[in-house]
Amino acid sequence: MPKELSTIAQRVKSLLDFDKRLYFFLILMLFWVIRYLTNTVIIQAIPDGENLDARGDLMIFHVFNTLNYIWTPFALLWKFTVISFLFWLGGFFLGYKLPYKELWKFALVAEGVFILPELIRFLVFLNPSSSTTFLEIQEYQPFSVLSLLGFNSVAERWWYPLGTLNIFEVIYAVLWIYGFHAISNRNMKESVIAVLVCYVFPLIVWLTWFVMVYRD
Repeated sequence: MPKELSTIAQRVKSLLDFDKRLYFFLILMLFWVIRYLTNTVIIQAIPDGENLDARGDLMIFHVFNTLNYIWTPFALLWKFTVISFLFWLGGFFLGYKLPYKELWKFALVAEGVFILPELIRFLVFLNPSSSTTFLEIQEYQPFSVLSLLGFNSVAERWWYPLGTLNIFEVIYAVLWIYGFHAISNRNMKESVIAVLVCYVFPLIVWLTWFVMVYRD
C-alpha cells in the first residue's frame, strides 16, 4: 500500500496543478522580453552606441542576440531534460523509483526562479552611467560570489563559476527539495540528501571541470 503523502507534499502537488505548457510559454516570453530590454541597455552603454547601431556597425551584436533568442527555448528544454535525468538517475542509485515525467515537469516549474536575476540585472542598469561598460552589464550576476568580488578582481576563467554560485541557485536547490519530497514521497531528510547527490554535486563537478579546461 503506497505511503500517504505528507501535508507538505500535498500542498506542493496542489500548487503544481496548472497548465505547464502555458507556464513554459510565459517564462519563455519573460526571458525574451527581459533579455531584449537588457540588450537595449547594453547598446546605450557602448560609447556612441546609438549612432553605431544606426550605421549598422553593431550588426554582429544583433545577429548573436537573435541567435540567442532562437536558441533560448531549446536551451530551456535541454536543461529540463538534463536536470530531470540527473534526478531520475540519482534516485535510481539511491534506491528510489521516480516518474521521469513528473521530474521533468518540476524542472520546468523551478526554472522560473532564474527569471529574477535577469530582471534584477536589467533594473540595476536601467539608467546606465557614462562609466558603465558593456562587459560590466554582461557579466553582472546579482547576489553571486562574482558580484561580491567584482569580475575585474578575478581571472576570466572564474567569471562563470563564481557567477553561478549565487542565491538563486540556493533557492532552486531548496525548491527541488520540496519537489523531490512531493514526487518521491520520501521524507525531507532523504530529499535533502537526494538534492545534494543529484544536483549540487553534479553542479560542483561541472564548474570544476569548466575551470580546469578553460583556456585564458
